Amino acid sequence: MNLYQIDNPNPNPPPIVTKREPACLTNPFCANAACDTSKTQSDRIAALLSQMTVEEKAQNMVDAANGVQRLGLPSYEWWQEVRIPVWRKLGSVADASHQALHGVASSPGVTFNSPNGSNFSYATSFPSPILMGSAFDDPLIYSVASTVGKEARAFANYAQSGFDFWTPNINTFLDPRWGRGLEVPTEDSFHAQSYVANLIPGLQGGLQALDNKQIIATCKHYAVYDVETNRNGQNYDPTQQDLGEYYLQAFKTCVRDVNVGSIMCSYNAVDGIPSCASEYLLQDILRDSYGFTEPYRYVTSDCDAVGNIYNPHNFTDSLTAAAAVALNAGTDLDCGSTYLLLNASVANNWTTEAQMDISMTRLYHALFTVGYFDGQPQYDSLSWADVGTPSAQSLAYQAAWEGMTLLKNDGLLPLSSSYGSVAMIGPWANATGQMQGNYQGIAPYLVSPLAAAEAQFSTVVYSSGTAINTTNTTGFAAALSAASGADVIIYAGGIDVSIESEGHDRSTIEWPGNQLDLIAQLSQLGKPLVVIQFGGGQVDDSALLSNSNVSAIVWGGYPGQDGGNALIDVLVGKQSIAGRLTTTQYPAKYIDEVSLFDPNLRPSNSSPGRTYKWYNQQPVLPFGYGLHYTSFSYQWCSYPKDSYAISSLIGSGSAPSYYGNSSSVSVNDASPWITVSVYIGNMGSRSSDYVGLVFLATHNAGPAPYPNKWLVSYARLHGLAAGATQELQLSINLGALARANTDGDLVIYPGDYQMMFDYDSCLTYNFTLTGEATVLTPLARQQASYTYTVPVHPQA
Repeated sequence: MNLYQIDNPNPNPPPIVTKREPACLTNPFCANAACDTSKTQSDRIAALLSQMTVEEKAQNMVDAANGVQRLGLPSYEWWQEVRIPVWRKLGSVADASHQALHGVASSPGVTFNSPNGSNFSYATSFPSPILMGSAFDDPLIYSVASTVGKEARAFANYAQSGFDFWTPNINTFLDPRWGRGLEVPTEDSFHAQSYVANLIPGLQGGLQALDNKQIIATCKHYAVYDVETNRNGQNYDPTQQDLGEYYLQAFKTCVRDVNVGSIMCSYNAVDGIPSCASEYLLQDILRDSYGFTEPYRYVTSDCDAVGNIYNPHNFTDSLTAAAAVALNAGTDLDCGSTYLLLNASVANNWTTEAQMDISMTRLYHALFTVGYFDGQPQYDSLSWADVGTPSAQSLAYQAAWEGMTLLKNDGLLPLSSSYGSVAMIGPWANATGQMQGNYQGIAPYLVSPLAAAEAQFSTVVYSSGTAINTTNTTGFAAALSAASGADVIIYAGGIDVSIESEGHDRSTIEWPGNQLDLIAQLSQLGKPLVVIQFGGGQVDDSALLSNSNVSAIVWGGYPGQDGGNALIDVLVGKQSIAGRLTTTQYPAKYIDEVSLFDPNLRPSNSSPGRTYKWYNQQPVLPFGYGLHYTSFSYQWCSYPKDSYAISSLIGSGSAPSYYGNSSSVSVNDASPWITVSVYIGNMGSRSSDYVGLVFLATHNAGPAPYPNKWLVSYARLHGLAAGATQELQLSINLGALARANTDGDLVIYPGDYQMMFDYDSCLTYNFTLTGEATVLTPLARQQASYTYTVPVHPQA
C-alpha cells in the first residue's frame, strides 16, 4: 500500500467539530472597544453601536444577523428551528417554530452532522408537549427541560447552533381543530402556567438565571394565537375578561415569575392591531405591567410577522412603514427581512436610529447572558459527551409512558402473559418518525410499537390495514387475516402530522378516513381488541366507547424516540398508566356549533362555550379523565377553613391605582394561599402512579355566567404500592380564588365556593369568602388612542 496516497478515502469521514470561540477572543474583534472588560456591559455595547452605520444596524436586527465584517463582529443566526428558510425575498411569508420544542432540532441556526453516531449527529427526542402535559408531573417537566437546555447549550458551544431557542409554544389548545395543538401541553390556562413555570427555569439554567443563562428561551406566540387558518392576516377581538383570565396567563408567568429571556409576537392581530405592532401588548402589558424591562430581555417577531403588518393585514401602506411601526411598538428582532428597510424608515422620519439602538442594546445584552462575547465558565464545558446520555434516554422513556392515558378498559389491560400471539394492525403500528410529531431533530434511535411488541411477545403478526386518511380498503383483508389468527389484537391508529400541523387546521374531529370501519370489522372477530389512539388533538371516540367488543382504548400522543417501548410496557403492566386528558374530547358536532375564529370562551347564543371551564354540553370524555389498572380510596387530610375574610387574604395592601388609590396590594395571583392534602389509598393488587386534580367552582361569586369549574392545583404520586396509603399534598395560590371582571382584572369576589377533588368530584368541600371584592392583579388599560408615525388602518 502506498502510504502517501489513499485511492479509496472514506466517503463519509467523521465531521470536524471545533469549539466556538467567544467573539471577544477572535481577531480582529478582540481589539474592539466592545471587548474592553474594564468598561461596563452597557458601555461596551454603546461603543459597538457607535461604530455601526444605520444600514449595518438594520442588517443585525434580522434573524440572519450579518455581523460587521469590517469590525470583525461575527454573524449570528437567531432562528433556531426546524427547516431551512425559503423566504429571504422581502415580504414573503414563512413561519417560525421551536428548535427545542421537545429536543434539539434542525434549523437555519442548528446543524446535525452525519453519520448518526458521530459528534452532534443527534439529540434526545422527547414526546411532544401535549403528551408530557398529560403526565401532570411538574418535576418531570423541569427534568426534561433541563436536559434539553443542556444538550442545546452543548450544540451552541461547538457552533452547531445558536444560544437562543424559540421555545416553548405556550398558547393554549383552545379549539380542537388547531393544527398546532400537539405543540402545547393543555387547553387550561392554569396548567399552562404551571408547565412553563417549570419549563423555563429548566431550559435557561434555573429560576435566578437572569444574566447568566444556559440558553435563552422564548415564550410564544404573543398573543391570542390558536388557529392556523388565515393566521397571517386574522384579527381577533377577545373580551378583556378572556384576555386577562385566559389568553395572557401563561405569558405573565413566563415574564413576571420565571424570567424568560425572550417573547415572540404572533402573526395575528388583536383588537385590530397586528401583534408585532401593538403598543398595548408589547409596551403597556408586557413591559410596563409584567416587568419585561431588564436590558437583556427582547421581543422577536414570528417569521415574517413584521412583513405581514403590511400584507396581508394592510395595517400600513408599505413594508418600510411596517418596519417602523413594529420597531416603535417594541419588536426588537425581525425573523424575516423587513427590518432591512429600517434605514429607509429612519430616512423618512418614521422611526429613529435611537430606537434601533434601544432594540440592538437588548439583543446584545441578551447575548452577553449566554457568554457569546466573553465566554461563560459555568456552561462552556458542555460538549457532545452531555448529549444523549443514558439518563436522558431513560427520561425520554419515562416522559412517554407517564403521559399515556387509559380511556377505556373492560379488564383486558394489562395484557396477560398468556397471550402468545399478537396482531399489530394499523397505520401507527410500525411508526418511527411518526412518533416525533413535528419540529423534531435527529433521534439517536426510534423504537416502533411493532419492534417493541416483537421483543415482548413470542409471535407477532403485522399489517397496516389502512392509511391515516384514506377510503381505500384494499388492505382490510390482509389485516383481518392477520388478526384472525392472533390471541389479541392491538390496533394502532388515530391522527398524525398529515392531519394536524403548523399551517394546517383539522376540518373534522372525527377519526379520519376508514379507520373506524376497519376497527369495527376487527371487533367482530371475537378477539380481545385494544385500540391505541395516537396524535395530539382528540378525536371523537363515541363509537369505540360504546362498542362492547373494543376492550380498551389508550391515548398515546406523539411519544418520541422510545414510544414503542413505552406503549408496550404500559399495555403489559410493566409501567402503571396514570395520565389524564389535558383537552376536552368533544363530540364531532362541536365544530359545527362554534366558529373556528370565535375567540370568546363563554357560552352564548352562537357557541356552547370553549374548554371544560365553559362548555355547556356533555363531552365525550372530560378534561382530566384517565383510568388506572387499580382502584383508589380518597379522604381529605387537610382542607380550607369554612370562611375567609378577603382582606385577610391580601394583607394590608389596598386596591391598585386603577381603582382610585396609588398603593397596590401586597400580593398577586402567584402568591401562596393554602396547601390541601388527600389520603390516597391503593385498593387494588398493583402498584400505580396517581394524579390528583383540585378544582374550584362557584354559583354566586363574581359576574355571571359562572364557569363549570376551574383547575387550581395538581400533583402526581409515584409507585403507590398495592394496599398502601399516601398523603398527596396540593398547593394552591391566591389566583385560584380570582375571576376576571369585564376589564380583565383578576378579582377576589365574596361568595360561596366548592373545592372538588378529581375530575369526577369524588371529594368536595365548601367554604365562603366574605368582605369587599378586591382586585388581586389588574390588567393594563388600553389607551384611548396610540400615536403612529405613519398612516395605519386597524382591522375591524
